Amino acid sequence: MSVRSTITSQFQQVAIEQERTLSPLSDDLKLVQSGLDSLSFAIIVARLEDALGIDPFSAAVSVEFPVTFGDFVRLYENFSK
Repeated sequence: MSVRSTITSQFQQVAIEQERTLSPLSDDLKLVQSGLDSLSFAIIVARLEDALGIDPFSAAVSVEFPVTFGDFVRLYENFSK
């Protein structure tokens, strides 16, 4: 499973579990308009660390928080290399 599909799957699963209405995921979707809240994002980041073995937000280098879904995916893709 690719990084993008893993992330997409987690967004969808967490939205269902948290009873949130998820906006259609596209690269230009702003995360604040995704329908998810901060708890949802925390769950996603924790699960992605388990699934992908990386947490770019706790890395030694400074990371800007992604603004769009595409930024979020690219952040994980860049750290997985």
